[in-house]
Amino acid sequence: MLYTVSRSPYHDDFNAMLGLVSDTDDVLLIQNGVLLGINENRYLAELLRRGAGIYALKEDLDARGLFAQISDRVKVVDYSGFVSLTVKHQQNFAW
Repeated sequence: MLYTVSRSPYHDDFNAMLGLVSDTDDVLLIQNGVLLGINENRYLAELLRRGAGIYALKEDLDARGLFAQISDRVKVVDYSGFVSLTVKHQQNFAW
């Protein structure tokens, strides 16, 4: 499953999502959800333990001036990468 995270983990019940994510899933950070991908973020560390692929949309990182602060464990993708992830997963859950 592809999880798209568009809200800050500080404004959501992020722990509920953590209970759903597994190592066969991918998580795409978009809009304010890219805050989750910042280095030293405690929520990112918890998500990495789940083994899911973690991606962040480059355009949203750039718009927020966060590109230099993103963890090297997060793969940065453009809109083509976004489309590829949606094709890869038949199911999508927006968070």
